[in-house]
Amino acid sequence: RKDLTTMTILRRAILFLVAFASASAAPFELPELPYKYDALQPIIGEKTLRTHHTKHHAKYVSTVNTILSRDESKISLTLEQIIQSKGIRENNPFRFNNAAQIWNHSFYWKCMAPPNEGGGGLPDEKGLLSKLIVRDFGSFDDFRSDIESAALTAFGSGWAWLRYDKKMDKLIVSKTIGAGNPLTEGITSILTIDVWEHAYYLDYQEKRNKYVTAFFDSLVNWDFVEENLKLAIETNNAEEL
Repeated sequence: RKDLTTMTILRRAILFLVAFASASAAPFELPELPYKYDALQPIIGEKTLRTHHTKHHAKYVSTVNTILSRDESKISLTLEQIIQSKGIRENNPFRFNNAAQIWNHSFYWKCMAPPNEGGGGLPDEKGLLSKLIVRDFGSFDDFRSDIESAALTAFGSGWAWLRYDKKMDKLIVSKTIGAGNPLTEGITSILTIDVWEHAYYLDYQEKRNKYVTAFFDSLVNWDFVEENLKLAIETNNAEEL
């Protein structure tokens, strides 16, 4: 009983500090990657990862901090509060887009693990994630087909997501365009893949399909996804502000 209680506390701590990217208010900081820049090779090259993190992700962080420094009424908001604010999305899409991209990228980094350190393959067949994938999609292959299709058909730039809808008690695959984030719908994300061109173009040029296949073959951190699912089940879906 004591062990179960301890595990619950640890999972909730991970939810707050890790899975959901940033619960602190501005000024925001560029998070460190959970691996070295060359750790995802040959799937994602060192130059791609370094540029993606230190140029693109960093630019979103600096842009949001600059915006909020000029608006003291919003300086105390967390990323999640900015993303979930209908008023900000409708009246200040530039602020929303940059804040959402900070969150999306912070989450994306943690959805991957080096190929030789647990990345890719299949989730634990005895785990809750595998059971719900089979329940909600029919099989792992069907799930993978659905999420790869979402990633490949996101027009232009965007993201593909595996989400858990607590109200429906169901795993859902979806895609968003640009900086879109499922938090705007109050649904918890447990996995994402970035399909903006800067995530893969240096390594795969226009061949997004090869990047997507390699991501699921060799990079997905299924332990992280499993933990996110357990945390999502324990907590309420986010509500729009």
